Amino acid sequence: MDRSEALLTKISSLLTEDKDYPLDGTLLHAELDNSFVAPSIFKDLGDHVLYRWPDLRDLGDALLELWEAQEGTSRWVEIEYLIRDGKFEVTYVYPDEIGPEEDSILHRDQVVKKYFGEKPIVYPPMPEDEFPSYDL
Repeated sequence: MDRSEALLTKISSLLTEDKDYPLDGTLLHAELDNSFVAPSIFKDLGDHVLYRWPDLRDLGDALLELWEAQEGTSRWVEIEYLIRDGKFEVTYVYPDEIGPEEDSILHRDQVVKKYFGEKPIVYPPMPEDEFPSYDL
């Protein structure tokens, strides 16, 4: 197993840690660049899609490692990682596939619709006592 395959498997493992909802029907969408990762996790719950707060520490590290493992000059800038029927499929998105002025939130919502259809996306409020903190 090469480094990228190992990291993709690790990402699957990290996504299984959310025990509140089934793993099947999970979409991870992330934007990446040098020292930058913005992951979003969505769960297809039938009549709607639920946004889940990602673990930025472990998941962010694994995504950045995967991004840095790319070879060549043309690096992908987004990953779409879907878990369905006990398997995962990965789509890498390159800079020329995204409009330069495209709003990232609207783009992310379009990605969710691509996989789950026209279901409403529910964004739960961030718990006040769970604002992320980071060690320096």
